[in-house]
Amino acid sequence: MRNPKTIIAITAAAFCGSLLIASPAAAEGRIHKRADRQQERIAQGVKSGQLTAGETARLERKEAGLNKEVRGMRQEDGGKLSAADRALVNHQQNQLSRQIYRQKHDAQTRN
Repeated sequence: MRNPKTIIAITAAAFCGSLLIASPAAAEGRIHKRADRQQERIAQGVKSGQLTAGETARLERKEAGLNKEVRGMRQEDGGKLSAADRALVNHQQNQLSRQIYRQKHDAQTRN
């Protein structure tokens, strides 16, 4: 019979190893889901009148530019994003998220 501590250690090592293997794919999935959520936030701002036409167009251009940049990064790295690329995209998504919030909560409204 094996020692319970050994079994726990082996299980923990296997789990951590699976996280390392799955994390790049999971991170890319998170990037895609986050872009979808930000797109939904922009659409909700248009629907509610919180975003003007100009604000919407500007945010949409920035979102499209970020999506194009991500596609280019993936093409350069054989379909995957490197850790540095994921960090850069996350930073850019943070900036875009703040811009969406600020535009939705400024005093301008659609007439």
